[in-house]
Amino acid sequence: MRFDIITLFSEVFTPLLTSGITRRAYESGLVEVHFWNPRDYAEGNYRRVDDRSFGGGPGMVMLAEPLFKCLTAIRAARHETHPVPLVMFSPIGTKLNHAAVAHWSGSAGAVLLCGRYEGVDQRFIDQYVDQQISLGDFVLSGGEIAAMALLDAVARLQPGVLGDEGSHQLDSFNPALDGLLDSPHYTRPEVWQGQTVPPELMSGHHAHIARWRREQSLRLTALHRPELLEQAREAQGLSRQDEAFLKHACGITPGPDKAPSAKKL
Repeated sequence: MRFDIITLFSEVFTPLLTSGITRRAYESGLVEVHFWNPRDYAEGNYRRVDDRSFGGGPGMVMLAEPLFKCLTAIRAARHETHPVPLVMFSPIGTKLNHAAVAHWSGSAGAVLLCGRYEGVDQRFIDQYVDQQISLGDFVLSGGEIAAMALLDAVARLQPGVLGDEGSHQLDSFNPALDGLLDSPHYTRPEVWQGQTVPPELMSGHHAHIARWRREQSLRLTALHRPELLEQAREAQGLSRQDEAFLKHACGITPGPDKAPSAKKL
């Protein structure tokens, strides 16, 4: 897959592409990343890419014409029969989640627009942007951090990147966990500052370990992200054993119209 990134600050991506385990995805070409600076497509001696906002107000707005010319060059370079979407990172966008990342990980990629300043001329957005994505209800100084988040999340789902093919299947929000949070993890030493590793993990009994992890996943989700429990319940992802644990350990019971399913673990 290939991601073409429109950004004024491509240098901030260098640590992402050259550090950590996900660099394998970029070095191997599993995920191609190309950078495009709209300033290269701006006119005049100063190659301006922004100007004051009509109507007044603070800040500057990115000009539509350099972005259009930059996008045109990208489309020509990709030689696409079916153009990939142009994605902009914006507060009004759909919040990025695991399902969206999984979709992108199996796609041909996208053109990612990293806005700056007060934003992008709305006419360019209306005419050319296909999708808008948000990381959450806060504002960043530019779209680069959001683009890096998407790239990192996509890269780690590529075959061979994490080493263990099953690693990401036990991540929080993964369908393999019915969209719940992951359970806690422990490593050596067995006793640290007076705290011991839960005995279930030391038992060597795989079924008991699996059940302990499932219950801890349920407990953490109930405590921190209860809405994920409801989503799992609606998708019939909770077994009778899960519901029994939630009732006795967490005091949570399904509503009268949400009887637990008979799903087996």
